[in-house]
Amino acid sequence: QVQLVESGGGLVQAGGSLRLSCAASGRTFGYYAMAWFRQAPGKERVFLTTAWSGGSTLYADSVKGRFNVSRDNAKNTVYLQMNSLKPDDTAVYYCAATDKYSNTWSRSSTYDYWGQGTQVTVSS
Repeated sequence: QVQLVESGGGLVQAGGSLRLSCAASGRTFGYYAMAWFRQAPGKERVFLTTAWSGGSTLYADSVKGRFNVSRDNAKNTVYLQMNSLKPDDTAVYYCAATDKYSNTWSRSSTYDYWGQGTQVTVSS
């Protein structure tokens, strides 16, 4: 079992930046693939990125070059640095984790553990 707690959301103007954090409980953080998703009002949850403890990452095309995921295994924390934010980035951002192998990392069903979400609002 792992518990995930996101933080760092808020209100930012278009073009600005935010860094989200996701703190995980447990002693086996390094075994987990950590992902970020987001969900805008009335829309489905959308994959953003996954990060593995060895340093590999995967990004959705929509955020490649603007968002950067990193993890600090010593602090059991994964981060999402978001730059050049747009009003379309407004959503609830979720952290997710799994310790199972998958070949469908962009699917929300791949992940077993989820945080409560943090709201990001980008004003124009």
